[in-house]
Amino acid sequence: METTDAPDNGVPILIARGLWKIFGENPERLFKSDLKNESKEKIQEETGLVVGLRDISFEVQKGEIFVLMGLSGSGKSTLIRVLIRLVDPTAGEIYIGGKEICALSEKELMKFRRRSTAMVFQAFGLLPHYTVLDNAAYGLKIRGVPEEERKKVALEAIKTVGLEGWEDYLPSSLSGGMQQRVGIARALAADPDIMLLDEPFSGLDPLIRRQMQNELIQLQSELHKTMIFVTHDLQEALKIADRIAIMQDGAIIQIGTPEDIIANPVSDYVQEFVQDAYPATVLTAGTIMEVNEPEIHVWQGPKVVHTLIHRSKRDFAFILDKGNCAVGFLNHKALDMLIKDGGDRIDQAMDTEFETCTPEMTVEELFPLATASPHPIAVLDDVGKLVGYIRNHTIIESMIQEWPENGGEDKDV
Repeated sequence: METTDAPDNGVPILIARGLWKIFGENPERLFKSDLKNESKEKIQEETGLVVGLRDISFEVQKGEIFVLMGLSGSGKSTLIRVLIRLVDPTAGEIYIGGKEICALSEKELMKFRRRSTAMVFQAFGLLPHYTVLDNAAYGLKIRGVPEEERKKVALEAIKTVGLEGWEDYLPSSLSGGMQQRVGIARALAADPDIMLLDEPFSGLDPLIRRQMQNELIQLQSELHKTMIFVTHDLQEALKIADRIAIMQDGAIIQIGTPEDIIANPVSDYVQEFVQDAYPATVLTAGTIMEVNEPEIHVWQGPKVVHTLIHRSKRDFAFILDKGNCAVGFLNHKALDMLIKDGGDRIDQAMDTEFETCTPEMTVEELFPLATASPHPIAVLDDVGKLVGYIRNHTIIESMIQEWPENGGEDKDV
């Protein structure tokens, strides 16, 4: 069968457009009915049909960890299976690497799955009578890779996940965390375009789960794989995700970075989801900083600087050089003393010792900086220019803020 390719713009590795999954007899009849936009409960009550997915569209960029999260029954596990047609969608389009998945024949689909995708399951999915090495090499075996080559690749994947020395053991000899590492090694050995992980750590005890999350983050920093990761755990999503899609009743109701989701929930449902999140691990310096206005430069005179600080209704200023890099900190007491003593250069009164951070640093990372200096923290961009500052009390206030009572109206994405 000939397939239709999506336009190759070199950006998204996965594109989903208008995906529906309706369970039940003759599901297409829903699209001709006025009930299409009704609630999941009403549709089931009046037609007997169950809405698994409702008009879902999104894109995943190459190399990102895209997390699907929601309560049980929200549709996240159905969606991850629909993306590679383990479950066929009722309507919609799916492109992976420019290839339209819904247009593939069964034979083409099987070949595509073996070469382009790999899944890691909660229940590990290991073959109990295969050794760790053989399990890691299994995807390559069914792809027809020669034995010597697949063992070499599998050994490297086993080393990558920290199981070197366990190659000849059976899965029953391994702990839960080690078995999941084998599952990840098997996925890595296949070198897929996309890894799909369906709640891979939810069966592990909390300590091992945190360890596996950290190891996944470390692996991603080295390998830059594209991952679609399903979880119902908010802290896990906030920790590992580049972007999060929150699902409710088969629809995606918000997509954003962890910081976007925490700071700007679009609905009461999302707000309830994030209300127990620990903001210090998500909010960044760029979110809570104040803009450095007006700009004050080191060559300006004390009386000019005094006027500028007074008009800004601040009692301090960061002093900039010609490149807008911060070279000092000046408070109004030191400035008043300088003027009183007849000084004519503000660098005679400014303090050149102050703490700095980047806009990407989390509030949690700012705590030790805030306690190390009495001055606000200077926020610098990647070339060292001052883009803002953070007062110490702002860090505390960001930890105790209350989310708005209504984050906005529900909407489908």
